[in-house]
Amino acid sequence: MARIIALYLPQYHPIPENDEWWGKGFTEWTNVAKAKPLFKGHYQPKIPTELGFYDLRMPEIREQQAELAKEAGIEGFCYWHYWFGNGKRLLERPFNEVLDSGKPDFPFCLGWANHTWTSKTWNKEKHLNVPSILIEQLYPGEQDYINHFKCVLPAFKDKRYIMVDGKPFFLIFDPLNFKDVKNFILCWNKLAKENGFNGVHFVGVGSTSFRKDSKSGYNFFHVNSERENFQRILDLGFDAVNSQGLTRGILKNQGLVQMYFKAFLKRVCKLNIVDTVKQKDLNKNIFCEEDKWENVYPTIIPNFDRTPRTNLDTFITDSTPEEFKKSIKECLKLIKHKNTDHQIILVKSWNEWGEGNYMEPDIKYGRGYIEAMREALNEEQ
Repeated sequence: MARIIALYLPQYHPIPENDEWWGKGFTEWTNVAKAKPLFKGHYQPKIPTELGFYDLRMPEIREQQAELAKEAGIEGFCYWHYWFGNGKRLLERPFNEVLDSGKPDFPFCLGWANHTWTSKTWNKEKHLNVPSILIEQLYPGEQDYINHFKCVLPAFKDKRYIMVDGKPFFLIFDPLNFKDVKNFILCWNKLAKENGFNGVHFVGVGSTSFRKDSKSGYNFFHVNSERENFQRILDLGFDAVNSQGLTRGILKNQGLVQMYFKAFLKRVCKLNIVDTVKQKDLNKNIFCEEDKWENVYPTIIPNFDRTPRTNLDTFITDSTPEEFKKSIKECLKLIKHKNTDHQIILVKSWNEWGEGNYMEPDIKYGRGYIEAMREALNEEQ
């Protein structure tokens, strides 16, 4: 059976930094609750039902999330983990409490969100301005890598931690902008073996991006093949790539000319353009041939709409549990030939409400996305 791992955002609790940057008590819910539709039929705001506007400091909420995920057929959560270098962490409390309490008894792994936070992260008003850096992602060197490993080692040793090929699964969000990632991987694999593991199962996120064309020398989006993009990540020492096809699906649906023209109007002319793609059209291009590779783990997306954060991004419309179910079944076909341990699919995401990117029950569909996943998995068994 497929191994479904859902990305999990631990942002839903106040922290001093967000209080300072955005106002006292700010969490992701602040923007979610005040979102407004941009046109007739635009589903905003998206309102949670069963779990409400929760606070992740409450253990009963974390238990309920795990029960819902089990109901869907999800193997475990991949908690986003923030380590900015020199021991600086943010949003660590929910996961630390999961680890220390032993509850919920539900598998987990970690994904290092190794990116700088800027002023546009959770504020649409500042999106048109030059963003200021709130906290910078740093890579101080080997001693910091060692300290980072010691920080996550208790999680690796937990019986709930998700393993692949006998190694703890560890996702890295931005592998290509981490210039010393080869040495980081070597360092952690050495430390893991010293602590009784076979190493760490490193997975780099591979999304469609600008890549230099060898003939022209210019940068272009290469949307017809991810072979070069994924191989670059594997060559850095990663065991696998997490294929995220949202950007690719949007680009192939719109076409490069239209995409560049709209980007010009948004960024240069400062026009606030409503730019959408229907879920059924996105799904035609969200997967790629390379998703069939043994060491590539594809991604399924229940929906994507970042308008609570910023009005400028392209977002998905007409997303339904039925469309999500079709996407899951298509993805299951891509991985069924793989070794059992590698039949991994990531869900983006379990609870990214600010990106309209969640499976949790809402006021419109209830448990629809949870039921869609359960049905798709049962029908493909």
